[in-house]
Amino acid sequence: MTSLAPSATALVDLAVDAVVIATTTGADGLEVTTGAGGLDEALDGRLVDVLTSLGTTGRAGEVVRFATLGAVRAATVVAVGLGPSPTEDAPLDSEVLRRAAGTAVRASAGRSSVALALAAAPGAVSTESVRAVAEGALLGAYTFDQLRTVSAAGRPAPVRELTLVVDESSLPLAAAEVDRAVITTAAVRLVRDLVNTPPSHLSPALLADLAREQAGAAGIGVEVLDEAALAEGGYGGILGVGQGSVNPPRLIRLEWRGDDAVHPAIALVGKGITFDSGGLSLKPSTAMEWMKADMAGAASVLAALIAIARLRLPITVVGWLPCAENMPSGEAIRPSDVLTMRGGKRVEVLNTDAEGRLVLADALVRAAEESPAMIVDVATLTGAQIVALGQRTSGLMGRGDALDTVATAAADAGESVWPMPLPPELRKGLDSTVADLANVAPGGSREGGMLVAAHFLGAFVAEDLPWAHLDIAGPSWNSGEPYGHTPKGGTGVIVRTLVRLAENQAVRTD
Repeated sequence: MTSLAPSATALVDLAVDAVVIATTTGADGLEVTTGAGGLDEALDGRLVDVLTSLGTTGRAGEVVRFATLGAVRAATVVAVGLGPSPTEDAPLDSEVLRRAAGTAVRASAGRSSVALALAAAPGAVSTESVRAVAEGALLGAYTFDQLRTVSAAGRPAPVRELTLVVDESSLPLAAAEVDRAVITTAAVRLVRDLVNTPPSHLSPALLADLAREQAGAAGIGVEVLDEAALAEGGYGGILGVGQGSVNPPRLIRLEWRGDDAVHPAIALVGKGITFDSGGLSLKPSTAMEWMKADMAGAASVLAALIAIARLRLPITVVGWLPCAENMPSGEAIRPSDVLTMRGGKRVEVLNTDAEGRLVLADALVRAAEESPAMIVDVATLTGAQIVALGQRTSGLMGRGDALDTVATAAADAGESVWPMPLPPELRKGLDSTVADLANVAPGGSREGGMLVAAHFLGAFVAEDLPWAHLDIAGPSWNSGEPYGHTPKGGTGVIVRTLVRLAENQAVRTD
């Protein structure tokens, strides 16, 4: 596990393997940001000249290294680019710092200890700059090696010790923010681990066991409904999706009560399909290769609850994780089957690969029964999200104040979400000739697929209850090369947003 500690020791005096500084592109060319801590002086005023000779431009994500040859205690200087120099009219975005820190730490793999002088890159050390650098650095050190019997040949080990360099007066602030970053990034790493874990090692029952262990250790109340309890409670969506698998479904309820409120201030609902074959509406084989990630919503809710509890936030939050494995078999639901959902609504299943909305519908109804002030659901719900918004931006839909509240939390956390409309004419496409509604538009229409799916979920949430739906299908999984603080594979996206949402709401309830 990588450690992180703040220090007011001068950068040139730190006994580390490498030091990280930031560069930008200014009006007159390359600039080195504040926080270099005497490095330029130790190099006889030649720091910019050295970087320029190495082709440094300061563009965002650029990494340039050079050996110090004994000029300072660290053997290597790592210069990471931030892009255009910040100005009063265009200040540096915290996510730029977060990604730069992650990039630098990933590029420093193989070194044991690294010090980062990035917190002062905007011009002064602040809560947001420390938080961003600390989170980015810790996330940049992530690897998933739990299932390897031997280390990958030639794969350098992640940095083990990180130091966050600040001035003496900023040490108390930095210590508090580092503690917070350690908790938050541990939650993000948990999601990455769970999403990267193969379905052979993470059935619904095993996910429930893990929730009992980890959430329970954080002081969170945990209740698990097995298949018998689900049948007794009328959870037809969860049972229907799970009935084709030998691994039975589960509904996990998590509760963090950080104050004396009777009702939860926030209910979080996360889709937990531990593997999605598509059921009898079978996916193409290549589309199944990353379907172990279809439980990222549930993992995000679990991890966010753990972080909220460990931060001791004075707010009540209840998490709901409807978990199932969607498999084809002689017991599986069929296209045209009708399921009776929690609360009594009946749904005609026209496509068994539109299963996430079925398990979420049951959980949304159950969550609303406890009269929360707001419901937020998180799901890898549609391929249409990827078509509309790409791999890095989550879709945000819903009703009421929840939309602006979630959008603000995402912006505060530095995660990209984009509000999408719910055109009323698309709702009519879910009309069924035999039931209350269908789970997809008849005839397989793909028009507005992300929005149609949100309309389906909205049918299970009362009109006057603030509700937000986050479709994280693309952003939850990175099939390409690592970038910033984001690795290949599971990304842990939206956890920081959910934690910031709870923080913001806790302040409002105070």
